[in-house]
Amino acid sequence: MDDLISITSGALTARINPFGAELWSLQDASGAQYMTDADPAFWTGHAPLLFPIVGGLVDDTYRLGDQTYHLPRHGFARRNAFDVLVVEEDVAVFGLSDSAETRKVYPFAFKLAMAFRLSGQTLHMAATITNADDHPMPFSFGYHPAFAWPLPGGAAKDAHRIVFAKDEPEDIRRVDKALGQLLPEKQASPVKGRELALSPDLFEQDAVIWDHPHSHALSYGAEGGAWLDVSFPDTQALGLWQAPGAHFLCIEPWQGHADPLGFAGDFTQKPGVVTIEPGQSRTYRLDVTVRPA
Repeated sequence: MDDLISITSGALTARINPFGAELWSLQDASGAQYMTDADPAFWTGHAPLLFPIVGGLVDDTYRLGDQTYHLPRHGFARRNAFDVLVVEEDVAVFGLSDSAETRKVYPFAFKLAMAFRLSGQTLHMAATITNADDHPMPFSFGYHPAFAWPLPGGAAKDAHRIVFAKDEPEDIRRVDKALGQLLPEKQASPVKGRELALSPDLFEQDAVIWDHPHSHALSYGAEGGAWLDVSFPDTQALGLWQAPGAHFLCIEPWQGHADPLGFAGDFTQKPGVVTIEPGQSRTYRLDVTVRPA
């Protein structure tokens, strides 16, 4: 914890680990913690950044033209130390650029700037990906924050729910738990109108995935306890996940997702992959507003 970078608005304090530019802690003025306890019995992650892929690849391999490359699930950003570019009272910015090692598995020059800013009760996050290469650059990006479940304030775990900004009647997707690939079959949505009741058994089949949700904002919490308002205006897909029984809920806005089961196409053809031209950038925002109990 000594190496974490702290920023504060007075109402909120965030602590970020430069390794992975990963949000480790979000506390209100009373000291209540809104992030995972990272219990190693379940999962030690906090809020990894997913780049240049989201989810798993078939055999951890992808193809670009006549070349093949190997990447582990969720890519390499979470496994690299970012440079600390800016630290002010309420702002911190971190940067990751390509290296000889990254180019072995992802043959592009890039810059990934990850900015955190606190304003009152809101944490604003923005990931900006820039193509620093001479060729078009395909990629996916995702957020993977693990929030406390239950949230502070005393509400029971089984009273927590997600309230989407819009009705979410569309079928959901699942992944093959052994392979980590997106299954072709869809399942009926567990959302009733705008509300999703949360329980650990919802995640026995791994993540709950909307590949094109109607909503780009939601609220998470329980009556009598705290709530988080989460906005993700720039991403295409959404996943919810936990290790059943753990004390966290991951709310994951994604641009892209795991390989469809048995996918054998070029990486540029994978659903959800974005391609940007040399010199261009794409920004993905995630805002979290804390409403204490």
